[in-house]
Amino acid sequence: MENQNYHMSPEQFRTEGKKIIDWIADYYENIEKYPVLSQVKPGEIISSLPNHPPQKGESMEQMMQDIDEKIMPGITHWQSPNFFAYFPSNTSFPSILGDLVSSGLGVQGMIWATSPAATEVETRVLDWLAEMMGMPEKFKSTSSGGGVIQDTASTSALTAVIAARERATQYESNKTGVRQKLVAYISTQTHSSLEKAIKMAGIGKDNLRLIDVDETFAMLPEVLESQIQKDKKDGLQPFFICGALGTTSSNAMDPLREIGEIANKENCWFHIDAAMSGTAMVCPEFRHLMDGVELADSYCFNPHKWMFTNFDCDVFWVANRNELINTFSILPEYLKNKATESGAVFDYRDWHVQLGRRFRSLKLWFVIRHYGVEGLQFHIRKHVELTRTFTNWINESDDFELVVEPPLNLVCFRHKSGDDFNMKLMNAINETGKLFFTHTKLNDQIVLRMSIGQTNTEEEHVKAAWEMIVAKAKEFSL
Repeated sequence: MENQNYHMSPEQFRTEGKKIIDWIADYYENIEKYPVLSQVKPGEIISSLPNHPPQKGESMEQMMQDIDEKIMPGITHWQSPNFFAYFPSNTSFPSILGDLVSSGLGVQGMIWATSPAATEVETRVLDWLAEMMGMPEKFKSTSSGGGVIQDTASTSALTAVIAARERATQYESNKTGVRQKLVAYISTQTHSSLEKAIKMAGIGKDNLRLIDVDETFAMLPEVLESQIQKDKKDGLQPFFICGALGTTSSNAMDPLREIGEIANKENCWFHIDAAMSGTAMVCPEFRHLMDGVELADSYCFNPHKWMFTNFDCDVFWVANRNELINTFSILPEYLKNKATESGAVFDYRDWHVQLGRRFRSLKLWFVIRHYGVEGLQFHIRKHVELTRTFTNWINESDDFELVVEPPLNLVCFRHKSGDDFNMKLMNAINETGKLFFTHTKLNDQIVLRMSIGQTNTEEEHVKAAWEMIVAKAKEFSL
């Protein structure tokens, strides 16, 4: 049989890799030429792709041609400076390069021994972040807790719920199954990932209490307290409470100190979900929003939302790492090694659901080292300032109204002409491809959302967006 080698050689990789770096740079230089929201119809992309895989390998030139002609029409451009939908999922060139190095090394960092650097860089970088954001000492690796990178805040929520379940049952649930009298508490505005976590952990949706919110859509502590006492009277066991540092729908800030005090008094695990807004804690002037954080058992935020770090990268801090390790630790024979047995290292596969793990901390390391604390603060403050500018335009308008005062970088507003008008307005603008924004429902009304946090968004983009919204609204009103 003829000796064949189908691999790409280092020299070929060098040549093609440089072309792809150029392609990415060109993409960012021309990103505003693309419609922000993909304009394709369902099935359009898949119908352009062959039904069967190629029998013989194809050239990179052919593949990149298909990227341009078949893939790019189906991309919604999250990195566009005119992307104002959902929440930021921003990235930056340092992050992309860090991720490239991670991919190139191809590390599987499940335990310390499989690549010590993958573990120790992660530990150091998350301690850096704890310092940068004014987090309590207990969340650092040098204390009782520490940080670990998860894929998303949803996985952090599941991790926290399972650890809370085990603490509440003295680790019996891991042995004999879930006791159905456990009850968890979130607000009506808390992200749906918490409900999913409660289902996946075997607690059950019927054992999840949704607590009412105030006029700013923040959880009402007195309602939480009342519900807990009712459940205890009914023979149930409260075990988990989640507070939001910025809800997805409206960026509402729960009163963390009051919730935390209730959680501590009732021996409930207190988890804080700061998915997007946590990044703002790099700026000292916003840290009043996390008053009470020292009462938390766990806390997560997403650098992949607003810290210029590409998806996926969620930081999960815990106050007592032993509670995680006791919940998730397994040690099959093939993973036994001297370093683990010494107890001198972290094996991060024992800190979360998945066993295998990428070298995600490299991209975060690149970002922090490139921008520095000052650079990150500069861009976060700029986004908040742009949000305030947009808010002022709404307040000066006769046709639009602000629904809730924005604490950071999300503006919730609406046209005064009603729900149908607002949906028609948003859809018509999004269909132009010039910008993309989304809606939510608050107080049973359709509310438009402008999330301002993309890496390259400047005042000119925000101004153009507002002018287009105003112009289209006038056009519909005629």
